[in-house]
Amino acid sequence: MAVDTREPEHRSDRGIPSLRTVAMPADANPNGDIFGGWLMSQMDLAGGTWAAHVARGRVVTIAVDGMTFHKPVHIGDQVSCYCNTEKIGRTSISVRVETWILGRGESRDTEEKVTEALFTFVAIDKSGRPRPITSD
Repeated sequence: MAVDTREPEHRSDRGIPSLRTVAMPADANPNGDIFGGWLMSQMDLAGGTWAAHVARGRVVTIAVDGMTFHKPVHIGDQVSCYCNTEKIGRTSISVRVETWILGRGESRDTEEKVTEALFTFVAIDKSGRPRPITSD
């Protein structure tokens, strides 16, 4: 049996996913739709990892704005979160997170955007207090 090694189509402005996982049965309701809270937590993980890299240290989530669910996610869908820095303040960083899925079966050739939001993180020091984000 031949293995399909083609990469899924990627728009150039999305780049490499910050997080990629598979939606599992434990994350779904009885109809097989993935819980929005699970999806939001994946986005928070992706955005937090991105922000920590940009801020060069620990960050915490302080806000999520404009969370919009466009389409349902189903068990077995491959979920990818793409991040872009929107704004860097003195101690905060805003990260746009878009979530796309690659469906199972016949819909495996094209990714579809399922949700997006703007996450805001604050860089903190060892004591948990806000710290400046440096560009050194």
